[in-house]
Amino acid sequence: MNFGFAAAILTTFAFLPQVIKTWKTKSAEDFSYVMLICFLSGISCWIIYGLNINSIPIVTANIITFILNFFILVLKLIYHFGN
Repeated sequence: MNFGFAAAILTTFAFLPQVIKTWKTKSAEDFSYVMLICFLSGISCWIIYGLNINSIPIVTANIITFILNFFILVLKLIYHFGN
C-alpha cells in the first residue's frame, strides 16, 4: 500500500466515529454550520484537484469524506429543525 492510500484511509475514516456518535446521540450541536460548509467546500476543491491530476486516492478519499460530512450536515439540519 502506498502512502497516498494510507493517508486516504486514515483521514477518511477518522470521521466515521463522529458520524456514528452524531446519529446515536441525535445531536450535532458541536458542529457549526460555517465549519461544515467551509469543510465541504474544501473537500470539493480536493476532489476537483484529484480529478485534474488523475489521483485515485485523493478523489476516492475526498468523495467518501464529503459524503460522511454531508451526512453530518444533514443530521444537524434534521436535529435543529426537527425539534
